[in-house]
Amino acid sequence: MINHYIALMKREFWEHRSIWVTPIAIASIVTLGTLTALMFAGEFAQELDVAIFGAQNIAGDTERAAVLTGFFVGSSWLFLIALSILTIFYALDSLYAERKDKSILFWRSLPVTDAETVISKLATAVILIPAVTIAGIIATHIVNLIVTSIWVSAKGGSPGTLIWGSVPLLDNWVAAIVVIYAMAVWMSPFLGWFLFVSAWTKRAPLLMAFLPLVLIPMIEGIFFRSAHFAEAVWGRSAQIPIFAGIDMERFFDEGHARMSEEMVSLLAHLDIGRFLTSIDTWIGIVVCGLLTTAAIYVRRYRDES
Repeated sequence: MINHYIALMKREFWEHRSIWVTPIAIASIVTLGTLTALMFAGEFAQELDVAIFGAQNIAGDTERAAVLTGFFVGSSWLFLIALSILTIFYALDSLYAERKDKSILFWRSLPVTDAETVISKLATAVILIPAVTIAGIIATHIVNLIVTSIWVSAKGGSPGTLIWGSVPLLDNWVAAIVVIYAMAVWMSPFLGWFLFVSAWTKRAPLLMAFLPLVLIPMIEGIFFRSAHFAEAVWGRSAQIPIFAGIDMERFFDEGHARMSEEMVSLLAHLDIGRFLTSIDTWIGIVVCGLLTTAAIYVRRYRDES
């Protein structure tokens, strides 16, 4: 059974080239941005010498780790934005396109059920696309660290000390994996909705998907003077209970900022237990399941026109 779904997900991977083209494009943009920044930085030779000397002999491992973590987080956010857009368009197009180009007739001739098809598309959005994104993030980090190491070495610095000796690779990558998959699970109700719209609508799936999400809050606000639907839908992404609260007093000592390993570690700011025990997480999973079931039903009885 698992091998069957893996085969269906491979089909999605090769049919929708944007799944792997998008991370490659983002990785190229980030790397070119790094190269451009290093080229412009070369114009400030004296300042660079002072900065490299200071970072190598004065700054500690924690301070250097904070700088590298900031770079990692900044570049990773580009992938997260691209991941969100890619997943929306994939989910909306996945079942709509097969009816539009009549390929549904071919797939129905194969020993693949409607449930298996729809679930494989949901698994692609929740598991495969995030996995490809994570691979793109890790590859981008490695390439940019190598490029930066070569540049630092050419300037007379020590890449072993400034880069590889301080970079918190495992912490950053594990945190990225946790956050990306937590976001995929947290936003799964939207994926279920997009799959349902993709299976149901005959035209303009993007419009059909977002029109109710805009009109219902407007009607609720005008006639009921409330915003419960808007908060539940549009505010959901900001309500994800994966991030731990930060006590800023722990990072200050006698009025001065104190750079600690806990502050630099991204994993220290995540609360996986809170996410897994949140009732909103499980409500979202149930809603996703119901909408996915509706998408299976619609695909089964929807004609191919």
